[in-house]
Amino acid sequence: MRAFTAVVERDADTGLYVGYVPGWPGAHSQGATVDELQENLQEVIAMLLEDGEPSLESEFVGTHTVRVA
Repeated sequence: MRAFTAVVERDADTGLYVGYVPGWPGAHSQGATVDELQENLQEVIAMLLEDGEPSLESEFVGTHTVRVA
């Protein structure tokens, strides 16, 4: 079992949940619910792994709150 970190956002125009694995081109999908997005991402990632080990262009580090006065 492999684990990848995905960033999830909600598109303001469509209301869809959009997710992607940072640094991995092609590892992205969308869904009407978070559960649907999860299933879609699992399918896309499994398909991409069929081509071999990913060569990530960057590594997800985390999020940071920036405060501006």
